[in-house]
Amino acid sequence: MRIVKLNEDAKKNILADLLKRDPNNYDQYAESVNAIVEDIKQRKDEALFEYTKKFDKADLNSNNIRVTEEEIQEALNTIDPKLLEVMKKAMKNIRVYHEKQKQYSWFDSQPNGTMLGQKVTPLESVGVYVPGGKASYPSSVLMNIIPAEVAGVERIVMVTPPGKDGKVNPVTLAAAHIAGATEVYKVGGAQAIAALAFGTESIPRVNKIVGPGNIYVALAKKAVYGHVSIDSIAGPSEILVIADETANPRFVAADLLSQAEHDELASAILVTTSQELAEKVSEEIDEFLKTLSRREILEKSLNNYGYLLVVDTLEDAIDTANEIASEHLEIVTKNPFEVMTKIKNAGAIFIGEYSSEPLGDYFAGPNHVLPTNGTAKFFSPLGVDDYIKKSSIIYYSKEALEPIHKDIIQFAESEQLTAHANSIRVRFEQ
Repeated sequence: MRIVKLNEDAKKNILADLLKRDPNNYDQYAESVNAIVEDIKQRKDEALFEYTKKFDKADLNSNNIRVTEEEIQEALNTIDPKLLEVMKKAMKNIRVYHEKQKQYSWFDSQPNGTMLGQKVTPLESVGVYVPGGKASYPSSVLMNIIPAEVAGVERIVMVTPPGKDGKVNPVTLAAAHIAGATEVYKVGGAQAIAALAFGTESIPRVNKIVGPGNIYVALAKKAVYGHVSIDSIAGPSEILVIADETANPRFVAADLLSQAEHDELASAILVTTSQELAEKVSEEIDEFLKTLSRREILEKSLNNYGYLLVVDTLEDAIDTANEIASEHLEIVTKNPFEVMTKIKNAGAIFIGEYSSEPLGDYFAGPNHVLPTNGTAKFFSPLGVDDYIKKSSIIYYSKEALEPIHKDIIQFAESEQLTAHANSIRVRFEQ
């Protein structure tokens, strides 16, 4: 893995390199995605079943597109009971964490006859996209559904691509059931996003769509935004590790590889004050690559977007981390909590050598749906806030409005909005 002595020019080049991975740069796919979205919007179920046959090789119709109770029970009976228990343990941690994020309505009354407040209301319905195919991602199921359930969303709809046999991966289905999905449909890709956004005869529309997916799913979410809300346009996974000479190079190498194996566009970066550590990490990575199953993906990821960056000071490392704003940030230094206080931009922060990134992916409780591609500078992890909306509450009695009504009239007239002014004036006509 390449070792780079970091300077300003190198930093600019690396940042430019990483930004190439942004889904917003894949406009060559947008035309075909927009065509699918429009087709679903116009022809609904008919188009939905055609695309499912074309892309997933599954024959679906209005009678079998929705997962039945029998299919759920079959999935629960199929999967390893020990795995089910592990998922339930993880689910408990995720729920406890997200319960602490709940917001409540508030009202502030004053003796002068005013009341101001904020009413918090859960969204009525959300759609959760879960990737399918041969792989299963039960952790993503739990991370997307549980905050919605905690927020009080009544209708939680999951969509996921079926296999050629028209069935959903049993592990994915079991996770959806225990997490609290109210409906599950066997459909994936851009066509699933369009169905959730506009509705078909078989799938009623939702208010918001969340969940990860490939570039077609990401661009479809972008295309329907405004008709519905979305969580984000997720980019490839990424990890950045800040480490000094006290770090265990074997641990650091293993953690970098844990993200690089996601796909060829994944990014794994070490920023360290120790040249010796960088060299040892590189050696450990070479050894791990000999035995890991996704070696081809790992090598392409590391060759394209992997860096071992050597800096002069820990402050330089912190500045670099804040500039990159990584999805996952690990701090493995002598005083990691002190470093943490100086981090401004990161999706999730893992502190100390035993807080490895997969702990957050699967079990600790905080959400693993995180901002990518530098968007941690202005976006937050998925949470309960994503499944609620807020309404302002305003009440004034006549006695409270009277002493300020002329101020409002003057303000409105300064903007030449005479109907606004009149709306206040008529309440105090003699």
